Amino acid sequence: MGNDGGSIPKRRELVREAARLPTASELKATALESQTHAWTMCPLSDAPLDFSNTVSDWRGRLYNYESVLQCLMPSSSETPVSETQESEFSRTGIKSLKDVTKLKITTKKDEKGREFAACPVSMKELGAATKSVYIVPCGHVFAEVTMKEISDTEKQCPECSSSFEKRDVIPILPTDEAEVEKLAKRVDDLRALGLTHSLKKDKSAGKKKRKADDVKENKTSSEQKEKDTGKTDKSKEDKNGIASRINNPMTASLTAKVLAEQEERAKRRKMADGYKRSEAVR
Repeated sequence: MGNDGGSIPKRRELVREAARLPTASELKATALESQTHAWTMCPLSDAPLDFSNTVSDWRGRLYNYESVLQCLMPSSSETPVSETQESEFSRTGIKSLKDVTKLKITTKKDEKGREFAACPVSMKELGAATKSVYIVPCGHVFAEVTMKEISDTEKQCPECSSSFEKRDVIPILPTDEAEVEKLAKRVDDLRALGLTHSLKKDKSAGKKKRKADDVKENKTSSEQKEKDTGKTDKSKEDKNGIASRINNPMTASLTAKVLAEQEERAKRRKMADGYKRSEAVR
């Protein structure tokens, strides 16, 4: 039999497995996989990260130096930049090399010959399973636990002994929203001081300031010019203002003509008086 409605399948027969939210372990595994990819691959070129030539932006994201350079100067690069690469680079907010810091990552090799990033102090492997940080501007990379053990009074890099401020310890690939907001506030404070992420002077800030000063100066000069011209045009504005206040167009036109004729007569009268005075002197 058929077409009697009895063969129509029900939803529970079509959907064998009900939709469910991922478990905590599944979410953790997904996050670990994402972090591992970010630690090993450059997001701009999809090429493996070269730990000897890695840079990071203010968000703590990792890039190959050549990939950033290629996106900043695509015309001088031998390899053309794809649209996907351009789109990804525009989201980074990197405008110049001053917006990134060159990292100094210590590398080690295990028994199998695999090279990995390691903390130079604790010798822990750095990666998705270990929270890591780097110092601006020297760029040395350490495990976060190592930096927490350093006394607040020292504020010196364990590797090069260069001094730094607490704000300049940047977490690598942070996942906590509070850390990202803290990094955003840091870069805003630096911009207010005319500095970039790498603590170098931001020349674009000086250009913006000069441009603002020029606009202000031009505005001042234009206002002064308006004042000067306003004195000479005051009488004209007064007379034209009388005509403009009349609603009837024909009456306004006649009034304007009368005012113009009166002005012309006044000019002729002044010229005649001047001529008479000159004749009397002779």
